[in-house]
Amino acid sequence: MKKHTLSALVENKFGVLARVAGMLSGRGFNIETLNVGPTHDPQLSRITATVVADEAALDRCVRALGKLVSVISVQDFTTVDYVARELVMVKIQSTKETRSEIIEVADIFRAKIIDVAHTSLVVEFTGNDRKIAAFLNIIEPYGILEVARTGQVALTRGH
Repeated sequence: MKKHTLSALVENKFGVLARVAGMLSGRGFNIETLNVGPTHDPQLSRITATVVADEAALDRCVRALGKLVSVISVQDFTTVDYVARELVMVKIQSTKETRSEIIEVADIFRAKIIDVAHTSLVVEFTGNDRKIAAFLNIIEPYGILEVARTGQVALTRGH
C-alpha cells in the first residue's frame, strides 16, 4: 500500500464532487485529503485526492473515475514529476515568554503569523507533507490548540 495523489479535471456542475468521492469510498479507498476548486476555465474544476492503495486497485480506480460522466481527465501523479503543496493554519498556545520562540520557528519555515492574541498565535504556512510534519512536530511542545488543513493540490511540472 502506497500513498497516491490523483487529480481529476471535471465539469463544474452540481453533484460531481459527491460522485467522485462516492466512487472512491465505494471502492474501499480511504480518502486522506480531498480538495476541489475552480480552474482558469469557469466551466471546469480540479479535484485533487490523496488515497492509500496498491497499484492494481488504484489502476482500476483511475479507469473508473475516467468513465464518470462529468470527468474530463484523471491523472495519477505517482509516475510523473509534479509539485504539490498544502495550506495549513495552526493556532498555537503562547505566552510572553514563548511568543518570540514560536515566531522564530515560523520564520525558519517561511510561515506567516496571521493573528496574535494574549494567549495564542495563528500561523499560516504552505508546504509538502514532510515540511508540514516537521513544522507541526517542532511546535507541538508549545501546545497546538487547533489545526485547519486544505488538503494537497498538485500539478505536473513542465509543459
